[in-house]
Amino acid sequence: MKWKGRQGSRNVEDRRGSSGGKMIAGGGIGGLLIVLLVAFLGGDPGVLLNELGTGAGTQSSEPYVETEQEQELANFVSVVLADTEAVWSEAFAEQGLEYVEPTLVLFNGSVDSACGTAGAAVGPFYCPGDQKLYIDLSFYNELQQQFQAPGDFAMAYVIAHEVGHHVQNLLGIMEQVQPLRNQLSEEDYNKLQVRLELQADYYAGVWAHHAQGMDLLEEGDLEEALTAASAVGDDTIQERARGYVVPESFTHGTSEQRKSWFYKGFEAGTIQGGDTFNAKNL
Repeated sequence: MKWKGRQGSRNVEDRRGSSGGKMIAGGGIGGLLIVLLVAFLGGDPGVLLNELGTGAGTQSSEPYVETEQEQELANFVSVVLADTEAVWSEAFAEQGLEYVEPTLVLFNGSVDSACGTAGAAVGPFYCPGDQKLYIDLSFYNELQQQFQAPGDFAMAYVIAHEVGHHVQNLLGIMEQVQPLRNQLSEEDYNKLQVRLELQADYYAGVWAHHAQGMDLLEEGDLEEALTAASAVGDDTIQERARGYVVPESFTHGTSEQRKSWFYKGFEAGTIQGGDTFNAKNL
């Protein structure tokens, strides 16, 4: 992706060097994969965080010293965020709406949000309560090593997916879905959650469509995003963690579904094509 030397977003909050009050239980690769089944890439982290929070965090008084790689990654995600702001501001204006820009919070270790307190193992997430995206930049290494999804555009897809949840929040889609948690069976609610996640993948594809139109994509970028989308499918994660899959527990969609809806957004480039809730045969 052509990003170096371009303007970053003003909506980046750097909280690295400080920790939240409670940590998510279950660290390590096994804990990461289990947690990701529920909260990976911006599901509904609030419930998970409140249920699994254990132990006290600490507040560091020492300034955080970033590595050269972290500095480059921080600049990169800031540029990607700025690009999403440009794309969605225009898309909302075409609908006669105003796009309220989200804030991206950089953290390391753990972080407090309106949805609760998250450890880095939760992965990047969006909290509708404060309209902020949260990301520990070490996830970039996890994406490459644990999920075999290397490349800067794979990371851009992650950011664009979380912004997709912000778009859903602004459009009122999240507030229609989340209250149904207490009205439906777990399996039925999981099916709605899958549609919510696939729509965020579609919106990530819409952003990629416009990034291509702005001549920001390089050879191989689209493949990097599709690889990342496939790597975080419920079936792929469950197979890796358990050795088998439980379809009724899916909350984000299969690898094929995630790739498919991202690509649909990439081809269409419009908000209108992303109605996953009325789509048949996902």
